[in-house]
Amino acid sequence: MKQIPNLFTLTNLFLGAVAIVFALQTQSVLIYTNDEFASSFNIPENLSVAALLLFFAAVVDFLDGFVARLFKATSEMGKQLDSLADVVSFGVAPGVIVYQLLRMSYAQEEMGLDVSIFLLLPAFLISCAAAYRLAKFNIDTTQQYGFKGVPTPAVGLLIASFPLILHFPSGFININEWLINKWFLYSVIIVVSWLMVSNLPLLALKFKNFSFKNNQPQFILIALGIVAVLLLRWLAIPVIFIAYIILSLLFKNKQST
Repeated sequence: MKQIPNLFTLTNLFLGAVAIVFALQTQSVLIYTNDEFASSFNIPENLSVAALLLFFAAVVDFLDGFVARLFKATSEMGKQLDSLADVVSFGVAPGVIVYQLLRMSYAQEEMGLDVSIFLLLPAFLISCAAAYRLAKFNIDTTQQYGFKGVPTPAVGLLIASFPLILHFPSGFININEWLINKWFLYSVIIVVSWLMVSNLPLLALKFKNFSFKNNQPQFILIALGIVAVLLLRWLAIPVIFIAYIILSLLFKNKQST
């Protein structure tokens, strides 16, 4: 029984590793016209499959903690194993996805297929920040009802939503051009990396009880999330992410860090 939670954790790691394989098999499709190299751009299915695998990994990541508490099988080894799995699934795999999106962004430009790898490597700052964030979390015993810095899985899911937004665009807002814009992607790298390693006080989505007064930001975030998913499809993920940051800052005095 004690090893059952670890099996869930290893499944998380396995899904992250497979996601990396799919992301690396991406082949971009570009169609050029004579209008100053204007192009239409298709995001390959393999990148979307990689993104979906990360969402499955997040579900398994949630379940391993639940199962550990259910079987009273929490352990220091399980904690360390969970962080190692998260580095792969929500650190390395999202870094590869951003790497590929950057590569596709440059590929739209004239001679972009010959882009220097040094212009693409900043994507892995996300992976480094994720590893640092997880190590810091493991030695900090004060983050039970509040986080210091954005949790790595939250950033991983934000990045994973990008290929899915491109593949299944919302009917309300079209941000596809942003998601394959190199400057937007570089900005995302800087912002999410800083958010992970910072000491910004953020909400842990744990309920102390079922009182609305004591869990107001959590209930608001859930309500916003449901509405966003119904209206925006995969674009709901970035909206929920931004709402999470804003609500955390607005209700920071209610957090116990």
